Amino acid sequence: MSELEIIEAALFAAGRAVSLEKLAKITGKSKKAVISAVQELTEAYSSRGSGIEILDLGERYVMQVKPEYSELMREVAPKELSAPKLRTLSMIAYHQPLLQSDLIDMRGSGAYDHIKELIERGFVESVPCGRSRQLSTTSLFADYFGLKRNDPKAIKEKILELLRSQSGQSEINLWIGKKTIAVTPMYESLMNMCGIREYFVANAYSPSKEEISRLLEADVVVISAGYSDSVRQYCDGEILEMHSTTFEDLIDALGLLAEELPDEVDLKSVENSIKKIREIRGKYVSSAVLIGKKVKPATEMVSRIINDLSLGISAEGILIAPDYGTSKSGVRIEKGAQILIPTHRNIEGDLIRRVCAKYDSILEGLKKFENSGA
Repeated sequence: MSELEIIEAALFAAGRAVSLEKLAKITGKSKKAVISAVQELTEAYSSRGSGIEILDLGERYVMQVKPEYSELMREVAPKELSAPKLRTLSMIAYHQPLLQSDLIDMRGSGAYDHIKELIERGFVESVPCGRSRQLSTTSLFADYFGLKRNDPKAIKEKILELLRSQSGQSEINLWIGKKTIAVTPMYESLMNMCGIREYFVANAYSPSKEEISRLLEADVVVISAGYSDSVRQYCDGEILEMHSTTFEDLIDALGLLAEELPDEVDLKSVENSIKKIREIRGKYVSSAVLIGKKVKPATEMVSRIINDLSLGISAEGILIAPDYGTSKSGVRIEKGAQILIPTHRNIEGDLIRRVCAKYDSILEGLKKFENSGA
């Protein structure tokens, strides 16, 4: 058994870069003899037109599929990292050593799952550091990305070099800090209210093939509350569920975005939007004071609006229900209702207009009852 055969077997079995020192120990030969053998092996693979190549990473050697065949190998190769996980890894690599708590602040709670997989795959190591943990890349990370050494400074320079050559400063911001945000059509106006300018709109509940591809790259997906289970199959990032029944829901939604996306949100826009929403709500509450009719809400959604308007409630009151017809359990919600509240599927416009339409339907309906003397 020659040292050439031993080295070839070692590089094949490792699936990662093997150091010159390790190869010398395995073969029982001097480093000079191993270097000569590796060069001979490299030339042999090159001369016979193999789909495999051996790379010299600076006293570390790796056997890998040639780049021109990598796309064809997707079906059989180990699963690649998704875009959100790759961005999380890039941030760890760029800022290392990085506290896990700081990474979560930058990437959101969805990064916990990313960190777990990155550790399991050997790209990241985690060590205790105070009340948090310190994250940094491993030698496997360097091997996987074709770097000669796992040196934080060299890795940071390489990341910047690659991003500048590919897409410029905007892409650098994206990979080392800023998040990719996806939002369902109904919540696009929420982005405008909090000053978020960079996002894309997608139907996260029943996406097209193109939308699925984009959703898989999103770090954050903004959806209606109650749909996270169905949306999770299409995205790998953090899901933010929003309520939008009352004006207070909109204020809470703006607060959640400001908390989860501090680098993307414009706080002045948030403050102005909250001020506007409170002023509008105040007008509706003032109008409701003049109404003496008592009501009976058919659902929790209706009850929340009734409570916000401080209307009187009675079992014999005017029945108010949403207009979505039959519930998931098969009950016809609107049966016998005297006032119907339009649900989002039947309202157009931004979120503030949609909420206003619900409040208007109640107040205008009750005024008609009072005017008719019923």
